[in-house]
Amino acid sequence: MTQTPTIGHVHLKVSNLDRSIAFYRDVLGFEVTQQLGDQAAFLSTGGYHHQIGLNTWMSRGQPPAPKRSPGLFHVAFLYPSRAALAQAVKRVVEAGVLLHGASDHGVSEAVYFADPDGNGIELYRDRIRADWPRDADGNLAMGTAPLDVEALLAEAV
Repeated sequence: MTQTPTIGHVHLKVSNLDRSIAFYRDVLGFEVTQQLGDQAAFLSTGGYHHQIGLNTWMSRGQPPAPKRSPGLFHVAFLYPSRAALAQAVKRVVEAGVLLHGASDHGVSEAVYFADPDGNGIELYRDRIRADWPRDADGNLAMGTAPLDVEALLAEAV
């Protein structure tokens, strides 16, 4: 039997721990599960120990990494429904965060922006597998089309 790994958490270098905690807690809705002084914090949803680690061990007070340098492109947070995604995006927009893009990939709908340190964030929801686009041979045929953010936000409860 083959076991499939899953992604357990992402650990991000940040320049200002308090600012990053406020963003991930107050804007994205994560809960702080543990904080190590002014050096690191761990956040999660649903009572898990952590899905996000934030630290200043090598990055306190530093500017964001150049956009064209190697590193994390973005971290993606999967929401269970379109309504849940709409609620999350509404919080982001209401917090004044600039959206960098919004796409319909056929298999999913996604909204993109950055955290205060320039780390890319994707909030998305998957469509049910039966609705995923396929080519004539049955292969997955993902694409990128514009997502109507206003229509999405209209579904925020």
